[in-house]
Amino acid sequence: MRLNNLLVELFVEELPPKALNKLGDAFAATLAESLRAQGLVTADGVVTPYASPRRLAVHVTDVAAQAAERAVAQKLMPVAVALTPDGQPTPALLKKLVALGLSAECLPQLRRAPDGKAETLFHDSVVAGASLAVGLQRALDEALTRLPIPKVMSYQIEDGWRTVHFVRPAHGFVALHGAAIVPVTVLGLTAGRNTQGHRFEAAQPVVSIRTADSYAEQMVVEGAVIASFSERRAEIAHQLQVAAEQIGGVTVTRDEALLDEVTALVERPTVLACQFDPDFLAVPQECLILTMKANQKYFPLLDAAGRLTHRFLLVSNVRPADPSMVIGGNERVVRPRLADARFFFDQDRKRPLIDRVAALDKVVYHNRLGSQGARIERVRHIARAIAQSLGQAVEPVDQAAQLAKADLVTDMVGEFPELQGIMGRYYALADGLQVDVANAIEDHYKPRFAGDSLPRNPVGSVVALADKLETLVGLFGIGQIPTGDKDPFALRRHALGVLRILLEHRLAIALPNVLGLAVAAFAAEQISATVAVDVYRFMQDRLRVYLKDQGHAADAVEAVVCQSPERIDLVPLRLAALQGFRTLPESAALSAANKRIRNILRKAEGEPGAVDAARLQEAAEHDLYRTLSATEPAVQSALANGDYARALTALATLKLPVDRFFDEVMVMADDLAVRANRLALLAHLSRLMNSVADISELSSEPNSGTVV
Repeated sequence: MRLNNLLVELFVEELPPKALNKLGDAFAATLAESLRAQGLVTADGVVTPYASPRRLAVHVTDVAAQAAERAVAQKLMPVAVALTPDGQPTPALLKKLVALGLSAECLPQLRRAPDGKAETLFHDSVVAGASLAVGLQRALDEALTRLPIPKVMSYQIEDGWRTVHFVRPAHGFVALHGAAIVPVTVLGLTAGRNTQGHRFEAAQPVVSIRTADSYAEQMVVEGAVIASFSERRAEIAHQLQVAAEQIGGVTVTRDEALLDEVTALVERPTVLACQFDPDFLAVPQECLILTMKANQKYFPLLDAAGRLTHRFLLVSNVRPADPSMVIGGNERVVRPRLADARFFFDQDRKRPLIDRVAALDKVVYHNRLGSQGARIERVRHIARAIAQSLGQAVEPVDQAAQLAKADLVTDMVGEFPELQGIMGRYYALADGLQVDVANAIEDHYKPRFAGDSLPRNPVGSVVALADKLETLVGLFGIGQIPTGDKDPFALRRHALGVLRILLEHRLAIALPNVLGLAVAAFAAEQISATVAVDVYRFMQDRLRVYLKDQGHAADAVEAVVCQSPERIDLVPLRLAALQGFRTLPESAALSAANKRIRNILRKAEGEPGAVDAARLQEAAEHDLYRTLSATEPAVQSALANGDYARALTALATLKLPVDRFFDEVMVMADDLAVRANRLALLAHLSRLMNSVADISELSSEPNSGTVV
């Protein structure tokens, strides 16, 4: 089998930058996967994707010109159907052979083999492997069909008659196996070896690719194009770092999404240093940074303290001999953008936030839940109630909740919605409000994503809880519940935010209670009657995921969460105590006994009552009852003080009497009164053993997880 390396390149008009990297990877992976499935690529074949603004390409090593022959076993039909009792072919078998292009002459070569319970006839043959031309054509068709194209275009090809559909019009197609052109077609184009380089900087307009292996080098030398997305990205990151070091005392704002987008916009990157008028630094730096990134794709530079400087870096698609023209042009372009930001900031500060609250009545939140103004009143109601429950001052919480969404109707946030909350803080400070209130206006959106910081003060924590709980209860209440991977209102993120605030800020308030406060803010007819229960169960599932992600053992998490803990802030203490309990020599036996008790009680009819000491008969019963009665006060005292570790340790004294009880006592006695009393004793024992966590959920492996 003759092997060589393969190159395929599709030359197109400018591809959508935010989708480029994904398109390049998908094109390469699908094409190589199809070739491998057809036996044209060895297991050692290496796939290298290429993607630039005007091309999708892939290089695959160890590609065969012809796939190897392969044996095929064609299942025909059961022998009982295919042959008569005297071994002659039935009409059904003959008809099947004709359908497969076979004749009766092949009957002696048919093979009998068991297939399940029946003996079956098989026809064995050797099939020639696909040629590269045939296999590559099939792989190309599949790769284009499966591309994750954000929006398909329709256009006519050069003959003026046929219409094709692709992400952008294609103008060139290269397919080389070694140095030989593979005769395939795609999107009305026939494969060749010619492509185009950089629009302005290529040594010559057309680059003729000599071999599959010379592609990357020729594109750089002759075409002035770094075809590899990853290499181009690394080159931009390197140049950004070098430019910042040359300026001195500054760092580049690291933005992976911006770096990806800029990589998808240039083919020959050159980083240049620019600057703007320092007077613009009077505008909040978040505004300036966002307008430079979003509108101009610039990289702002920060000083050692993290403050924005008047210097920034741009990534040019050309390498001019005199960069001053490019630098000057970009400095002129950025000025009106920054001037717009300054204008919005100056205009917004002319009206205090409180005067903007009424305008929220005209901003639709949800057609079934009313306006943002109505929503703010619900958030205020919830925030005041939470503050009172926590013993916090209500006035600053109420003020922050009232103003939390006021910046939605400012010019700046209208232009840059990403700045909501951030601008509210600046405008609140300009209005002379307390710092805690201003910070809470920004922080009530936190945490906005995984790993984000939490609100920095108690006022912000309460308003953030109120905002997220209002969202959860309101949307759950009208049936907008996340399903599968669909969560259009980010309710999982809101639930996780509530849990993180309760956990990490150690807020001493029961989750069912705050859900009740949130439900009370809505009119009864607005939301479903079961919404509090539905949201609590949803949050339990989120709590399981969060705790496991933090490194807690899955069985320990389940042991705590299945108990439906109300105080989320105490969950880490319960988990830590459970980890300590697992190290006790008695833990495995007590866990096993607890499972046994649960199973017995589950099968019992009715609810067990109180234990009647007078009905205890066996010595083992008396022993367990005495030990249980002696242990319970210590456990309850430890629980009252939040000392869960001591509570679980106290349970160790129960091991011997529990073991003896199960060795010597028949729980399901014939005497119904004795049986009921023994079930009551086990129910009492179960309640005490599971007062911190359901220890029956613990696995027998003490080190099955780590508590962080």
